[in-house]
Amino acid sequence: MSVSFLFRRIIINFHLLSVYFMVYFFNRIFLGGFFINENKSYGLWTATAMIVGICVGSGIFFKVDDILTFTGGNIFLGALVFIIGAFSIIFGSITLSNLASRTNGTGGVVSYFEEFYSKNLGSAVGWFQTFLYYPTVTVVVAWASGIYTCLLFSLPSNLDLQMGIGFFYLLSFYFINIVSKELGGRFQVISSLAKLVPLIGVGIFAIFFNQGQPNIPAAVEAVPLTNVGMGWLAALAPTAFAYDGWTIALSISGEVKNPKKTMPLALTIAPIIVLFVYLAYFLGMNKVLGPEYILSVGDGAVTTIGQLILGKSGEVILLIFILISMLGVVNGIILSHLRMPYVLASKNMIPNSDKILKNTRGIFKNRSAMISLFCGIFWFIIHYITQKFHLITTGDISEIAIVFGYIFYMMLYIKVLILFKQKVITNVFTGFIAPIFAMIGGLIIVFGGFSSNPTSMTIFFFICFLFCFSGYSYCKNK
Repeated sequence: MSVSFLFRRIIINFHLLSVYFMVYFFNRIFLGGFFINENKSYGLWTATAMIVGICVGSGIFFKVDDILTFTGGNIFLGALVFIIGAFSIIFGSITLSNLASRTNGTGGVVSYFEEFYSKNLGSAVGWFQTFLYYPTVTVVVAWASGIYTCLLFSLPSNLDLQMGIGFFYLLSFYFINIVSKELGGRFQVISSLAKLVPLIGVGIFAIFFNQGQPNIPAAVEAVPLTNVGMGWLAALAPTAFAYDGWTIALSISGEVKNPKKTMPLALTIAPIIVLFVYLAYFLGMNKVLGPEYILSVGDGAVTTIGQLILGKSGEVILLIFILISMLGVVNGIILSHLRMPYVLASKNMIPNSDKILKNTRGIFKNRSAMISLFCGIFWFIIHYITQKFHLITTGDISEIAIVFGYIFYMMLYIKVLILFKQKVITNVFTGFIAPIFAMIGGLIIVFGGFSSNPTSMTIFFFICFLFCFSGYSYCKNK
């Protein structure tokens, strides 16, 4: 029996074991009554598994080459930005858990601003999340799903085809979730199971890999390693995308036993697990393929490592896992975004709130869902234009929205420091130390985001500000 064959059997068994444990965890979370029995409380490990499931998304799969580009192919700096990203969300989530345990409002971050600042600022944040943040992230991941669909079926890798497939996915998942919440929820469970398999599998494969790195295909222009100086900070923008979603995890605080003690611990353990998984994939990809290969081939590098793991069929298997994972992210964000206009309407923060709240029967009678759908279509068109005409030279519109969101998070960190000074929060670690480190991490990400594309960041930040100002002014005038 050859070593290669034996190792492939180990990888297959590991995949089966991973799926078994993931089924166990998600069976407890999704089928054990998390969304059905509101009175049921969960312990530390269930809360940790839930947060990991939310944070691990699609960004890691198609942002590795972007991170390497900004670091000039320097693997150490690439690993460092992953650590900084984890650093930011560990202390950021611990800080915001102080607010999560002190409010019962709906809307997550929106409710924090509404209760601890003002309803006007809550409206500003709500408009940003509803009309910019959620839809931009959704359309970019839908587009990335189109990229990996082209790789899976060996289709021409051109923007128009990728965007066309992505648009089909976008409309399909809107339709699925509008027609049947149950169907969308079930797909979310399946995709959550799929996402950890390639990430951990590549890391384990790299441990035993002792062959030479593959040569760059002759038809591909080689991209050499470069010294980027402090330009590596720009890699924090795609890294923030890879970690995005951590603020959503705070919404489960009310379902956890003894949340004031359990949530800070879960919000520390979970990001460390996510960091370990991301580093395993990132370092594994670089050990097996080499940074020059990844820089040159880009998103298609994953097909090569699939072939090395399980032969020709491995390429297809790995791409299927990645595609299902990405589609799960599209589905999950849409699932959340569909409800955001309704949440704002329930707080009377948008025009025609009374009409939005009066949902009647029929697919097109759900006004909140229709607003979400039109936002998605609008930003899909904007994203296509920016990519087609290279209006954003590095990154995409979602990265800018995610970086802008950290400004709001830092405002909440400051509020926690104020509450600590007022002795409303008495825990020194969660009320003082964590907010300070969270502020440092947030500032690094915002600075790094601007470094990646100063002109585009400035213009899009101004657009974000206009939406926030509109939401603030509307609520104030009401």
